[in-house]
Amino acid sequence: MIGVVYLGNNPKTQERLKYIPGQLVRMTNAYKEAAQICTPHVSNEHFLVFFERTVRSEDITAITYLRKKCRNVYIVLITNTMTEEERNTFMKCGINDTIHLEASVTELNKKILFISDRENILFDDEAPRYGILKFKIPLWKRLFDIIFSILGIIVLSPIFIITAIAIRMESKGPILFKSKRVGTNYTIFDFLKFRSMFTDAEERLKELSKDHNQYSSNPDKEGEEGEEDAQKKTITAPLGDQAELEMLTMGMESEMMISDEEIMLVGDDFVVAESEYAKKKVEEINNAFVKIENDPRVTKVGKFIRKYSIDELPQLFNILKGDMSIVGNRPLPLYEAEKLTADSSIDRFMAPAGLTGLWQVEERGKGGTMSAEERKQLDIIYGQTYNFMLDMKIIFRTIRHFIQKENV
Repeated sequence: MIGVVYLGNNPKTQERLKYIPGQLVRMTNAYKEAAQICTPHVSNEHFLVFFERTVRSEDITAITYLRKKCRNVYIVLITNTMTEEERNTFMKCGINDTIHLEASVTELNKKILFISDRENILFDDEAPRYGILKFKIPLWKRLFDIIFSILGIIVLSPIFIITAIAIRMESKGPILFKSKRVGTNYTIFDFLKFRSMFTDAEERLKELSKDHNQYSSNPDKEGEEGEEDAQKKTITAPLGDQAELEMLTMGMESEMMISDEEIMLVGDDFVVAESEYAKKKVEEINNAFVKIENDPRVTKVGKFIRKYSIDELPQLFNILKGDMSIVGNRPLPLYEAEKLTADSSIDRFMAPAGLTGLWQVEERGKGGTMSAEERKQLDIIYGQTYNFMLDMKIIFRTIRHFIQKENV
């Protein structure tokens, strides 16, 4: 387990840190002393520093000094609220994470365990300045990707040419479709595919009903709910005058009223019950992946090249460039990836991004009926267990299931 240091003089925080189970937290209110504590006595020794926010100018000096003297620290700022300007300033100084000033012993302990469990991927003793390790693809995997992608481009060049001609003949627009995707380490890159949709596909996505989304947790129920039911689920009100009181008291059934013990979250222009906010957040994460069945946006040529996975071939250039690997976790569109930033999902992005992967072959073997949670867990499992033999098995299974029977 990594060493834990508290830098500050808040008695309440100090008291909570004393009760962290199985963890001795060393405490100091001098940043130079904290730097001495965080000097490793053995190789690969790392430290988590809880930094209590005080005076901005003094905090910047202290954080900068810590970063200069110690490359093996992960700094968590203990703070209340911050402006966008303050947040950017602290990030530039070297803050890795934040935690609320009133965080409980349990929340502090979870933060420590989270960092400890990811010690191998968060720290790199040879990394400059911040000491944060971004996932690095193994040499054997990178060499295999380069060789495989070059051979693939050469062998499949006739298919590239024929597909390009067919796409251009059917519809106007670019032959290749570029989209921003999120891969390893949440890195955003231009993801290449043969265009299989009409040129206004992105705009038409919003017009499609949720009933078409294969990963929607309960589309039938959502479709049946009217506007009135949706309003009952989340109690909102604009701030000011008596709007909040009216929304909480007018037109509500007695069983729908919020109890006195319920915590209300107040935003700039809304009020929402904490339990309902948490519920909606879980639903968003569970339905992060979007997959449309019988998509009407797809062209005739697009249906053919999708069926035979020809539309994916340009990604060989992404692989050759190093954006992704032959085998890995599928790079996600921005609107999907932004919903997978919770602790339970981060491991998915601390792994190779790939053309094919574990969940793809598992899904096709099950006829395409896989939930978003199952897909996410398979991605995490691959990131934790991948090796050369597993990659070979996935490649052979991909070839065997090359022709998709389902129209997805």
